[in-house]
Amino acid sequence: MEFSLFWHMVYQTMEPRIERRPSPAAAAAPLALRPIATSVSLRDKAYAALKQAIMDADIYSHRDEIRLDERQLSVALGVSRTPIREAMTLLEQEGFLRTVPRRGGFIVRKTKKQIIEMIEMWAALESMAARLATLHASDADIGALRTMFDEFRNATPAEHIHEYSDANIAFHQAIIRLSGSRLMGKTIEDLFIHVRAIRRMTIGQSDRAARSIIDHMRIIEALEARDTERAERLVRQHSLDLAAHVAKHCDFLD
Repeated sequence: MEFSLFWHMVYQTMEPRIERRPSPAAAAAPLALRPIATSVSLRDKAYAALKQAIMDADIYSHRDEIRLDERQLSVALGVSRTPIREAMTLLEQEGFLRTVPRRGGFIVRKTKKQIIEMIEMWAALESMAARLATLHASDADIGALRTMFDEFRNATPAEHIHEYSDANIAFHQAIIRLSGSRLMGKTIEDLFIHVRAIRRMTIGQSDRAARSIIDHMRIIEALEARDTERAERLVRQHSLDLAAHVAKHCDFLD
């Protein structure tokens, strides 16, 4: 199913629906088989699908929260409402959703103050990741960072802003990965959905894309030189510059 069609179905107004339970099997199975933990498997699959869709959604492109409807999600994912409900409960516990009685679930939006705090936390974690990368990452893995921006060498990022936005996000993910710290990657995961959305929203503003690629090249040079202090400082300042931009220009978050 196309992504746009998926979210079109999600946004539909909730309609009442009576669920019908399947009738029990008429005869026993001929083999001694144990029941498969279908509900757990479907819950996990529904959770993964919903979380990915939430992460891909442009949740800050408008002021209203995106509403999720259990019935429409059930139809879109081809599963019953039970695993959908269980998956939404998990996502609510993780802070991605909030539930309103008789209205359904809504993807959580952060305030400007919260976004700035998240970017500052990201700056602390990613700068430490850069420090660790200079100590532990291979030359080949660090060198691979340059290939992310090959297509922008003969054209300005603004000419391919959507592609550059994706490369920009992948670059920051790669810095975390090069740290070699699974705990750091897990810790930053909850920040990622909101920080990525804000990076996408702001990358085309105030010539940020052009300045961004310059910052990235300097960071790569510091990593290649194994200049630990400089790499850490550049990565931290790069994110703090984003926080400053949000504070000054992103009033739509209030």
